[in-house]
Amino acid sequence: MIRIALFLLALAIAAPTRAEDLTAPEKRLISLFEGSKASVVSITTGQRRVDPWMMRTEIVPSGSGSGFFWGTEGHVVTNAHVIQRAVRADVHTANGRVLPARLVGTAPQYDLAVLQVDLEDAPPEPMAVGDSADLKVGQSVLAIGNPFGLDWTLTTGIVSALEREIPIGNGVIEGLIQTDAAINPGNSGGPLLDSAGRLIGVNTAIFSPSGSSAGIGFAVPVDMVKRVVPQLIATGVYRPPVLGIRFNERVNELARQNGVDGVVILAVEPSGPADKAGLRAAERGQNGGLVPGDVIQGLAARSVRNGADLQAMLDDFEPGTEVELDVWREGRLRKVLITLGAP
Repeated sequence: MIRIALFLLALAIAAPTRAEDLTAPEKRLISLFEGSKASVVSITTGQRRVDPWMMRTEIVPSGSGSGFFWGTEGHVVTNAHVIQRAVRADVHTANGRVLPARLVGTAPQYDLAVLQVDLEDAPPEPMAVGDSADLKVGQSVLAIGNPFGLDWTLTTGIVSALEREIPIGNGVIEGLIQTDAAINPGNSGGPLLDSAGRLIGVNTAIFSPSGSSAGIGFAVPVDMVKRVVPQLIATGVYRPPVLGIRFNERVNELARQNGVDGVVILAVEPSGPADKAGLRAAERGQNGGLVPGDVIQGLAARSVRNGADLQAMLDDFEPGTEVELDVWREGRLRKVLITLGAP
């Protein structure tokens, strides 16, 4: 009798969970994953190798990553480092298709790239695109990708921090989202979603001595993606003009809380456009506090509230264009002419 009771108990424990047993949060998470899965792809790449014995060139597998459909024309967004040095890329869709892809364009300074595939008149429903300007530390996020080649994996977490920067190549990517959602090799290029299933970032890197997730991952914010990707699709390159300044959205937010909208200039690149125009950066006071310099509040007669506004407005101009800035300095608004530089 004891054996029979134990057997029945084991069956009860092992019984599959019925749909009605799921909690409301579980059902919502499942719905978000199933609704987004078709828009996410796996990407495999190949590199050219010369066989030294046979003196023959062949293409061998070189890596994998993730991506997602952007719009309905077969464009796929991923990381630039996923397809770096690749001579071939194949896109694997959730319904089992394997489609050869061609490169549309890359923006290595933001670790973004766009591929295109022929969808044969059967485009997936693109996922909703959200905003990243109003993200808050602590809000829930979901990452979908293909870590270690394990296709269509869902991980969850929160926004751990904002305005992070990491080195990449010869430069630095600024303004990144930090998350504790598990991101591993193969997740690169996949979407980071908010709790409503809207795209808020593109997973790009992890911080880990072992190369595996250590609870610190980074994503390119979607507001940056919305600026870069359309230009890549249109021209194949992203080369917006620059002012030659550094700023940080957390500092801008502190300034807004004190009644000053705009972009607080934290550093001015020597001999850059801002330096030549006489713009001033903030400085450290003797007590370690920040002594304000110039705050950019307008560009070409349009109001600038934050860094996203400024970057979006710069996209409308070509390097070499002279524009007028509205600059808050020493308690009053000034007009400053500046010639936009090349990136």
